[in-house]
Amino acid sequence: MRNYALALLCAACSVCYAQDDVLVKSQVRHTIDELRDFVAIPNDALEHADINRNITWLQDKFNERGFNTSVLPTEGESLFFAALPMEDDKPTILFYMHFDGQSVDPAQWEQADPYKVVLKAPEADGWKTVPFDRLSDDIDYDWRLYGRSTSDDKGPIVMFLNAIDLLRKTQKEMPVNVKVILDGEEEKSSAPLPKAVREYRELLEADFLVIADGPVHVSGKPTVVYGCRGITTLTLTTYGPVKPQHSGHYGNYAPNPGFQLAQLLAGMKDADGRVLIQGYYDGITLDDANQAVLKSVPDDAGTINTYLGIRKPEKVGAFYQEAMQYPSLNIRGMSSGWVGEKARTIVPDKAVAEIDIRLVPESRGDRMKALVKEHIKKQGFYITDKEPSMEERLAHDRLVTLAEGTVTDAFRTDLDNPYGKHLVQLLNNTFKEEVVQIRIAGGTVPIAPFVNELKIPAFLLPMVNPDNNQHSPNENLKIGQIAYGLKVFYGLLSSEIPKS
Repeated sequence: MRNYALALLCAACSVCYAQDDVLVKSQVRHTIDELRDFVAIPNDALEHADINRNITWLQDKFNERGFNTSVLPTEGESLFFAALPMEDDKPTILFYMHFDGQSVDPAQWEQADPYKVVLKAPEADGWKTVPFDRLSDDIDYDWRLYGRSTSDDKGPIVMFLNAIDLLRKTQKEMPVNVKVILDGEEEKSSAPLPKAVREYRELLEADFLVIADGPVHVSGKPTVVYGCRGITTLTLTTYGPVKPQHSGHYGNYAPNPGFQLAQLLAGMKDADGRVLIQGYYDGITLDDANQAVLKSVPDDAGTINTYLGIRKPEKVGAFYQEAMQYPSLNIRGMSSGWVGEKARTIVPDKAVAEIDIRLVPESRGDRMKALVKEHIKKQGFYITDKEPSMEERLAHDRLVTLAEGTVTDAFRTDLDNPYGKHLVQLLNNTFKEEVVQIRIAGGTVPIAPFVNELKIPAFLLPMVNPDNNQHSPNENLKIGQIAYGLKVFYGLLSSEIPKS
């Protein structure tokens, strides 16, 4: 009799799960339609009018779901804020996402308009376009939606809205208060955000922050990320003759700024890619517990190297995750004279290198820039902050102009934080898979102001597929990731949160 009862229970659970899957698939279909509508509004981070039109759309959609909404002015683009009615006895989750996008060059896309979503299905040699009327009730989760910001980051916003719809359809109570802050200039570093968070501090107060941005681990497994590296930039310009000169007449006489710059940059790293600047890695320690978490991430060095087309990686860390725990020093672009068909036999007048530094919590941006600056001085360069005058040119052998970019700080939440443990358990229960825990992600999200000002822990819950072509032509979102995001948001909004 007991076995019979157990069989009945299992059968009932199977029916329940099947019903849930049908309900989720139905909501996936609606999410697709709503995402197409949202993506159709251009969202170039450099275009003020684009941002305003997106805010109008967001106001309508959040108001429809019962949210109270506000547009929060900043020194740059406005932030969009939404909250459901608050109850004092419930913990509060603050969600951060962004609705701006990278600029597009339509000529580089495999569709006429990057803001008009295209549906594609896999085939032997790539992807084929499929009309949207082919989407049946039994949606193929391997099909993809192509368009700017389908994955970064409009997709997760629309998943969130549709998870609210699912909660209403299932008459599920929410044991949490919900606040949402949406950024309109994340793609250009969110410079006004720190001041804005201070100004709107009371409005944004919460128990913890969830960032729905970025891709899940390349394995496709549920992923929780405890931090992100920050970023700052430098522009270095070295100088030769005041104007480009004939290399026959002045080669061997006029100093070549390209060689000066190459020598300066080469002295910043050793042959294995480790930064030689004094103090660059100070303060970073990895104990056994941290190493265990880093090694638990299912990365495969062979797969990564094949993807990159490299024989061996640099030696900053012993493996990929360990490398992410240190600040980087990257030459993101160089220029001097002319190249290719336009190459000329000249000694250039200047050479320029664009540098970015990815930061970790132990390496503050201003300090790292100061270390680089001091290193340059030790190499015998006279540093200016603008084009050198003739007097400076005649007084110094080697000159460099150094222009500093803004700083977006890194953040990292402790691995043993109770809210983090809750998120891991929630994902494990929802998907019946081991959860990938990443101590710090290599990319940058401007979250440090929330952590520093609100004094709350923060976590990334990535929603989209790893091969989404984020920031690039043919950005896409795998339809199966929509179902994934709906389930993540649904579980998070309907689960009791343990007290910290």
